Amino acid sequence: MKTAIIHDKPQCIGCGACVALDPQNWSLEPKGRATLKQHQQDNDQEVKEITEQELLKQREVAEACPVNCIHLYDKGKKLL
Repeated sequence: MKTAIIHDKPQCIGCGACVALDPQNWSLEPKGRATLKQHQQDNDQEVKEITEQELLKQREVAEACPVNCIHLYDKGKKLL
């Protein structure tokens, strides 16, 4: 795995912090949970490879999540 963001969707409470910080990559579904745009589905998780340039913004998004359901990985190593 390259650099990736993983959204553990069942844990999401739909606070919208991710959408407020990065509406280009995040949106809220009609049911109220956040969703990662243009993702691959892996069971209950949404997975999306990101570039090194996107890493800083996605770190900000992950750190803003109050339930810590957004995780960052770089070359298989968990960053956050």
